[in-house]
Amino acid sequence: MRTVETRAKWMTSIALLAMGCVAEQKPAARLPGVVVETEAGTLEIEVNDQRAPVPAANFLRYLDGGFYDGGRFHRTVKPDNQPDNQVKIEVIQGGINSAREKAGFPPILLERTSVTGLRHVDGAVSMARLGPDSASSDFFICIGDQPELDFGGKRNLDGQGFAAFGRVTSGMDVARKIQRAQAEGQKLTPPAKILLASRRH
Repeated sequence: MRTVETRAKWMTSIALLAMGCVAEQKPAARLPGVVVETEAGTLEIEVNDQRAPVPAANFLRYLDGGFYDGGRFHRTVKPDNQPDNQVKIEVIQGGINSAREKAGFPPILLERTSVTGLRHVDGAVSMARLGPDSASSDFFICIGDQPELDFGGKRNLDGQGFAAFGRVTSGMDVARKIQRAQAEGQKLTPPAKILLASRRH
């Protein structure tokens, strides 16, 4: 009898332990998805708000506010159009609807890649900036791996890098098409208009 009771208690303990383990194993949070429809085609972006919460939240507040609707990809950076830069990069840069620039938000703090662990690899999406803590609404997409844009990279003299916060999951052919489009220097002529940018449901 005592053996049966002991076995029952043991089984109960195992069951409770198993239930506790299951409860602790929460499913990973689903990262926000974004669809950017342009004149050149559609891009799908995954926003990593878990590892890069500051630039991700900034991008999403502009997105949710409709700022990118009617915006444009206005800049292309290729090996042959950056003669004054010893460190070459390849990106395309997009921004909000110019009619809404005065309604934008304050610049954000720079969340460095040394903190987030995200890197400027092919398809990475990151915030454009001049000095540290100056990024606002413009973002760029890496065409090929761009390690010089990470923390410690030499593209900027300050060595702080840029704030990567997401990646293109579909439509890199569109990004490359935009990069190859007609330009005067780095200015796309005409820019590739963003028709609509919204969360993927």
